[in-house]
Amino acid sequence: MTDSHESRGGVPSRQRRRFPGISSRAYEHPADRSALVALRKLSGFDTVFKALSGLLPERSLRLLFLSDSVRVSDAQFAHLNDMLRDACYILDLEKVPPMYVNQDPRPNAMCIGLDEPIIVVTTGLVELLDEEEMRAVIGHEVGHALSGHAVYRTILLFLTNLALKVAWIPLGNVAIMAIVTALREWFRKSELSADRAGLLAGQDIQASMRGLMKIAGGNHLHEMNVDAFLAQADEYEKSGDLRDSVLKILNVLPRSHPFTTVRAAELKKWSETREYQRIMDGHYPRRDEDKDTSVTDSFKESASHYADSVRNSKDPLMKLVGDIAGGAGDLGGKLRDKFTGGGAGNAKGGATGGSAGTEGPEDSQGPRTEGS
Repeated sequence: MTDSHESRGGVPSRQRRRFPGISSRAYEHPADRSALVALRKLSGFDTVFKALSGLLPERSLRLLFLSDSVRVSDAQFAHLNDMLRDACYILDLEKVPPMYVNQDPRPNAMCIGLDEPIIVVTTGLVELLDEEEMRAVIGHEVGHALSGHAVYRTILLFLTNLALKVAWIPLGNVAIMAIVTALREWFRKSELSADRAGLLAGQDIQASMRGLMKIAGGNHLHEMNVDAFLAQADEYEKSGDLRDSVLKILNVLPRSHPFTTVRAAELKKWSETREYQRIMDGHYPRRDEDKDTSVTDSFKESASHYADSVRNSKDPLMKLVGDIAGGAGDLGGKLRDKFTGGGAGNAKGGATGGSAGTEGPEDSQGPRTEGS
């Protein structure tokens, strides 16, 4: 693997717009961006994390992939090597990270590493996706590298494994899992950011949609439909009652990635925004301006995004929160009525004794890493 951006023809295989000096802020999800800006502003934050490298299995992982996987180069998986160089060329990532193909039937990809990122894709993913779909996935992983996500993902993987090892220690697992849960919440938002980077690298929204559909339903495109797939995301968001809203939260907590239909809907929505069009027109934040980024402004933008999300959400719980924020009624009363089926008729005569609660199935599944 060389560090050159040049593909065999010196340019991407088809004409795509390039983004010289682009900052990861251009495509980062507001929640992801505010968290990263705050972390980067903390003096010595990355230094402290890198000081943990003696505990983290990075060297072991690098040796493992080098010895038991296939390193992508001009001599091995040359078509993937071209895609990797193209993605780095388009997103202006200065150094092309090493990429490995690992034998695993499960479609997956990841970007990890403390000092330098490395990208790993599984044979299941390579066999599942066509060229344009694969470009979006590799661009997704290059986006992780450009955003500096690899450091935090490596720590998440380490802490997840550590939590399993200390599960027998009283309270030890609780403390670690609290950190893991917070990191997972951030990482799910970072996946939405990387999906956007994948679209900027591939510049083919249909290929991005197809790739996500295949990750969800396998290599049966003739049996699937993008519009119907996106309709699932809409149905998922607005269906059910408050109990379903709670179950959605419980279902997503152990996951490192958002649900696939949700990712597809989020990416399609972003591709239709003025923000995306401005980037394609060459108007985007530059890397050399990152040092002047305001933490306060980033948090304000994130807060504004969440406020808009709540206001426009079709989810029953989010709609209720929006109603409460708008002064539409009493939270306790609305929750009681929603969960018990009570209405205005049995609300007469003042407050009732007791409180309503629900019991949901305990999520016994462990952490799962989804494809790309």
